[in-house]
Amino acid sequence: MILQINNDHQRFRKIVKGRIRDDLRKFLTRGELLGREGKKLISIPVHGIDTPHFRYGDNNDAGVGKGDGKPGDDVQGEGGMGPGGTEKGNHILEVDVSLDELADILGEELQLPRIQPKGKHRITSERDRYTGIRQTGPESLRHFKRTFRRALRRQIMSGLYDPNSPRVVFERKDKVYRSWKTVLSPQSNAVIIYMMDVSGSMGDEQKELVRLEAFWIDAWLRRNYQGIESRYIVHDVRAGEVDRETFFRIREDGGTRISSAFRVARELIENNYAPSEWNIYLFHFSDGDNSSESDSRECCTVLREAMLPNVNMFGYCQVASAYGSGNFINVLHEHLSEEENIITSRVNTKDDIYDSIKTFFTPGK
Repeated sequence: MILQINNDHQRFRKIVKGRIRDDLRKFLTRGELLGREGKKLISIPVHGIDTPHFRYGDNNDAGVGKGDGKPGDDVQGEGGMGPGGTEKGNHILEVDVSLDELADILGEELQLPRIQPKGKHRITSERDRYTGIRQTGPESLRHFKRTFRRALRRQIMSGLYDPNSPRVVFERKDKVYRSWKTVLSPQSNAVIIYMMDVSGSMGDEQKELVRLEAFWIDAWLRRNYQGIESRYIVHDVRAGEVDRETFFRIREDGGTRISSAFRVARELIENNYAPSEWNIYLFHFSDGDNSSESDSRECCTVLREAMLPNVNMFGYCQVASAYGSGNFINVLHEHLSEEENIITSRVNTKDDIYDSIKTFFTPGK
């Protein structure tokens, strides 16, 4: 019975995942998911699924809701509100899905390859590993099966075992315990450094696009790495590191000097994230408006000489704004087109987030 229930549950989960795949582009743009970030499970409303349930016996009582009834019969007795509806209901079921499951669905649907951590860029952590058996140890580590076999063998060899009354009695010398040793476990770690233009041309609509895309970038990278750190940089003509909440809530104002953000990111990497130990991802979000052509060229110099040789990827996402020139993406294409680990995308509306994520991660870097 339990096996059958488990099988039914697995089939139900497959149906749920199928519905999510069908509406994946829509789910990517659901802002309410972001408020639940950090929890293991996220509740998602899924249309068109009935919850499996038991149905008990026949009910021969008469009346609406108790057997046969006529269309339009009063459900609550006299004083009803009129005839019942005739349209088919649109069932909506809230299901709990883990972020890992969502990330897997995202990867499968977008055909994203698994990310391969850079060569030796790993750190190690200590953990205990059970490696053998010994005669002494705490009772919590007693190996029951081996202890049972030793006691049974001893009783059979000594003639004390009675097949008609099979009873195995442990003695102290029968007991054996698991032994362990501390081992170094490789752990692939990564840091994501988000940079965002908060000048006057970046309004609430643009920041919402950034917020949604950053959420799914986080989800996918956390699925591929055991440890993730996220750092946040905002800039207008000056740049500085902020916390996550400030990153998405800071009010926009002033002009734009993109190179200021790149210099802060370079210092973060140099001071905290040795490329030999960390997989480093940079993402910059802007409407493409910069203070001058000379600053755009300086950005390319900083990227080429100090940052791109040490990072897995630099992703530039240009969001549409009615006030921005949108030229910075063209500068990157002109001066850094030969660099393999720089990837650019354009996001004009929420619907473009799906394609932008695919553009960033299809190379699997």
